[in-house]
Amino acid sequence: MPVVQLSRGPVHYTDAGSGPVVVLIHGLLVNGTLWDGVAPLLAREHRVLVPDLPLGSHREAMRPDADLSPAGLAAHIAEFLDALDLQDVTLVGNDTGGALCQITAADHSKRLARLVLTNCDAYDNFLPPAFRPVQLLPRIPGALWLTAKLIHTRVAKASFDVLVTGRIPADLYAGWTAHASDAGVRHDVGKVLRGITVRETQRAIAALRRSAPATLLVWGDADPFFKPPFARRLAADIPGARLEWVPGARTFVPIDRPERVAELVAEHVRTAAPA
Repeated sequence: MPVVQLSRGPVHYTDAGSGPVVVLIHGLLVNGTLWDGVAPLLAREHRVLVPDLPLGSHREAMRPDADLSPAGLAAHIAEFLDALDLQDVTLVGNDTGGALCQITAADHSKRLARLVLTNCDAYDNFLPPAFRPVQLLPRIPGALWLTAKLIHTRVAKASFDVLVTGRIPADLYAGWTAHASDAGVRHDVGKVLRGITVRETQRAIAALRRSAPATLLVWGDADPFFKPPFARRLAADIPGARLEWVPGARTFVPIDRPERVAELVAEHVRTAAPA
C-alpha cells in the first residue's frame, strides 16, 4: 500500500484504475476497507483513491502536534489531494467522513468537481445522539485503553453490526480494530473525539447553501441514525443536489449495497457538470 507524508503525518492509501478521479472517504473507527466492495467497481472506468484517515483504525499515528479537529481533518484531506496533484475530484463520504467531505467542500473546494454524500453526519447530528457518549472516553482516565482491550469482543462488534442490514464480515472488523492497542493511534482518536462539534457541520452547511460542487446524495432508507427526513433536508439545503434512495440499506451503505453505490457515483461523474 503506498503512503504519502503530509504535514500531520503519514497517510496510507490505495490507488487503482484510470480516468476521472474519485476519492472515497470513510468515517470514525473504520478505515478505507469500508469501500472494498465499491472501489473495484468504480476502478473499471475511474482512478479511485481511498486514503486511511486518522480516525481510529489507521496503522500509523500522526505527529504529536497534529490538528485533528474537523477543520484540521478537512485540511488533511485537501493536503492529500494537493500532494498527489489530483484534479476535478469527485469526493465521496460516508458517516463521519461525509461530514468531513462537507467541511472540505466548504473550506478547500479548488480541486473538487463533484460531491457525493452517503448516509452521514450533518447539522446538529455530529455525532448522532446514540454515539455521543463515545466523546466522553478521552476525558475519562484509562477509558480509551480499556475500550481498546474490549473492542475485539463479540459485544463490541455487535455495536457495529447495527450499521448494516446483516453483519459486518469478521475479517473486515478485524482490520478495523487491528491497531487499537497502539498508544499513538489511541491518542489520535482521543483528539478526534474531543474536537467533534456541531459548530463545524453547521458552518459547513451554511457555506454549501451559498455554493457547492455538483452534489449527489446516495442514501440508505433503513438507517436508524440518519433517517430519510434528514437526507431530504440536506438535499434541499445544497443547491441543485440530487437524492437517490438505496432501499433497505443502513449507515454503511457501501457495505450493504456496493453495486448500487458504485453505479450511482459513476453516473454522477458522467452526467454532473464540474463545479
